[in-house]
Amino acid sequence: MKLSIALIAALLCMAAPGMAQTQPATSNPKPAHIPGQTAPKTEAPAAAKPAEKLDPAKEAAIRHLLDLTQTSKMGDNLNVGFTAEVKRQMSGAIPPEQLPKFMETFSQKYVPNAPASAVTDAIVPIYAKAFTMEEIQGLTKFYESPLGQHAVQVMPQVSQESQFAGVQVDRPIVIATLRGMETEYPQLKQMLPPDPSAPAEAAPAGTPPATAPAPSTTPTPKPSTIGPPQN
Repeated sequence: MKLSIALIAALLCMAAPGMAQTQPATSNPKPAHIPGQTAPKTEAPAAAKPAEKLDPAKEAAIRHLLDLTQTSKMGDNLNVGFTAEVKRQMSGAIPPEQLPKFMETFSQKYVPNAPASAVTDAIVPIYAKAFTMEEIQGLTKFYESPLGQHAVQVMPQVSQESQFAGVQVDRPIVIATLRGMETEYPQLKQMLPPDPSAPAEAAPAGTPPATAPAPSTTPTPKPSTIGPPQN
């Protein structure tokens, strides 16, 4: 696996499920150009609108909510996760004696340029767009309660176990579906794990029958006397 792919995978694993949403398709797709005809003129894209100034009271309320839900720790978690993934990938690419120095140099260059606060700063406008001030206050009231704080503590483990349970349910269905396509796509047979329900293949003609192994002539060792006496 390439380093960049592994890092992206690590990011997706660490990110909250709600942040991994598919971007909506553009409402005005560019018309296809037909060969032999002059391409239609299209207007230049409008300049991106500057971000609207966030109300200071709402921003403060959002940051308080992010602290309550420990979402404000996401920047630190990503830094730790990316550093660990870089170390794992590079441990197989450079000599072991060079790895400590490599990671020290990487951390010195990476950490100052990736402050955890920058991730929180990027999350604040997302919450501001998704929730009204009243909704932020309602969420805050919940997460300030004992139940809300309990949810903050247990939900990461609940989410992880739920995802694993889902994989356990769907994985055999995926494999069974692919096995049903082996006739049309023979290459699948080499890619899938052995089918435990399939009958054992008959031995080729002329193969001598398997014989039972000769009894061992090694004397049976006497029970050890080390340890507590047997009752």
